[in-house]
Amino acid sequence: MNILGIDSSGMVASVAIVSDDVVIAEYTMNHKKTHSETLLPMIDEIVKTSEMKLEDLDAIAIASGPGSFTGLRIGAATAKGLALAIDKPIVPVKTCEGLAYNMWGADGLVCPIIDARRNQVYTGLYQVQGNVEVVMEQTPMDIHELIEYINKAAHTVSSESILSGNTEISRLGDPLTVTFLGDGVPIYEETIWLETKVPCKMAPANMNRQRGASIAAYGATLYKEGKYINADDFAPDYLRKSQAERVRDGE
Repeated sequence: MNILGIDSSGMVASVAIVSDDVVIAEYTMNHKKTHSETLLPMIDEIVKTSEMKLEDLDAIAIASGPGSFTGLRIGAATAKGLALAIDKPIVPVKTCEGLAYNMWGADGLVCPIIDARRNQVYTGLYQVQGNVEVVMEQTPMDIHELIEYINKAAHTVSSESILSGNTEISRLGDPLTVTFLGDGVPIYEETIWLETKVPCKMAPANMNRQRGASIAAYGATLYKEGKYINADDFAPDYLRKSQAERVRDGE
């Protein structure tokens, strides 16, 4: 099975091909170029260098949002154009779940944060020791509210039996470690360290931004589960209105 992964949801442009659980090509750019300049040439390059034809793909997985409105639109147009040309389905991958998949196998909780400006982030909370288990669905949120939520959610609750009366009670267990990643980390890192009351850490450079390989690999899992759609039916999930729309609506 061959899956092309595309992520243009942030400043990073990243594409990859995963073939039968092996990353055979990945191209990531995060330097002074727009997605309209880089995305198609990057895809063309990895297809050529991997000696594969687009028709050999089984599906195209794409980061479906949230993120940069412009980046999501460019990625959606690219994915839909390719999928329609080769008559293949699209696998939408939620941006925050795709980022969390970078940390597959991590202990504790994984919290992607994407800068949405004005102290707002796009975020979610996940456990990824096996598949992606959603603790909190991706959503726009104030950074302070997010940390307050994490301070509560990171505590595990376990039950123990009291022999006298055989009554079940709950006790607060040790808090889970939270790993933060995403382009919001450099912006809000000081706030995170100051306000987070549970163990936390920041993902290293090779894991802390969007990766086409993670979109392709997780997309392959979703594809096997039948979670794909026709190209005509795909649209990005922005989660909130653009700045221009908010100004138009007087918000």
